[in-house]
Amino acid sequence: MAVSVNTVYQRVLAIANKEQRGYITPQEFNLLANQAQMKIFEQYFYDLNQFSRLHGNDTSVGDMLVLLEEKIAEFETHAAGVTSGTTLPTDLYKIIDIYHETSLDRTRYSVQKISKKDYVEYKTMHLPIVTEARPVYIQDSVGISVYISLSGNDETKLSSGVFVDYIRKPADAVWGYNVVVGQALYDASNSTDFELHPSEETSLVNEILELAGILMEKPQLVAITGREEDKKIQQQKI
Repeated sequence: MAVSVNTVYQRVLAIANKEQRGYITPQEFNLLANQAQMKIFEQYFYDLNQFSRLHGNDTSVGDMLVLLEEKIAEFETHAAGVTSGTTLPTDLYKIIDIYHETSLDRTRYSVQKISKKDYVEYKTMHLPIVTEARPVYIQDSVGISVYISLSGNDETKLSSGVFVDYIRKPADAVWGYNVVVGQALYDASNSTDFELHPSEETSLVNEILELAGILMEKPQLVAITGREEDKKIQQQKI
């Protein structure tokens, strides 16, 4: 499932140019498009958390949860290798699970995340809290470190056999074009569609227009798109 980047761009241009509110160049569109896509994508997780707290037998809430889970499921990636047991995939957005798979019998063990404080405390203990069957990992800005032994002077860090299930970021949308006689013409072969759910087409248009209105200092455009998005949110809650 995807949303056509060309369809969104043409709709954005049609609305922005109406009543001469300004022209959005392809370069500006590509920049704003990905900012809008990430904003909508990140909202999925906020909404999922909010709807999950509501009453469980409400049919409309149940429908929204199903739809949100369906939207997020498109970005799930499973059994991706963690390079050298440390480097996570570059498109990772949220970790679902990290696990270690033994080389001998391919047994899989889920790896528990611990804090750096826990790491220090485990190092001072002489009980085998961390084992191959009970591995742990710590995470920092560089990546992760997975341990199958962490007690006293005994520390065994894995450099292979580490895998991650995760939710990836959407790929950048690109409206590709060729300049012909001073005019930018759409080039599908050099374009990348939005990866969001098809139902997000209107939200993408509104978000891009709102960002463009701020960029071009056109408050009317911001106000119009804001009202349209409010209408959509209200419809979803009915």
